[in-house]
Amino acid sequence: MKRKEKAGDLEFEISFYEGILEEDPDFLPALIPLADDYTRVGRYEEGLAMDEHLSSLKPGDPLVHYNLACSYALTDRKEKALAALNKAVSLGYDDLDWLEKDEDLEELRSTAGYAEIISALKSKKSPTQ
Repeated sequence: MKRKEKAGDLEFEISFYEGILEEDPDFLPALIPLADDYTRVGRYEEGLAMDEHLSSLKPGDPLVHYNLACSYALTDRKEKALAALNKAVSLGYDDLDWLEKDEDLEELRSTAGYAEIISALKSKKSPTQ
């Protein structure tokens, strides 16, 4: 029962945020949670569209680019996912623990590009530097 209520809550939130964005398509306080809600309910293409829009509005935000990488990975766009993840790291994203367990990035874990990103982050966190 709680699961159905939660799904209903998410659908209500989605409708609410979509309504706000009809009036102001660049309203960040609605764009950010809407992108997350789309992903949480499995509407990955719509989440990706929101994340791409957010990356154009906040090009220097590492978390926005991290979320974009997740959306690309969830929609099987590995090269774009790796590029967005690299950009997130270059902008300062450094949560290695989360990066290694985030299920959204599962499809990237077998790629050389992902291994390089992890290696670079581990070397940044090394106490010898």
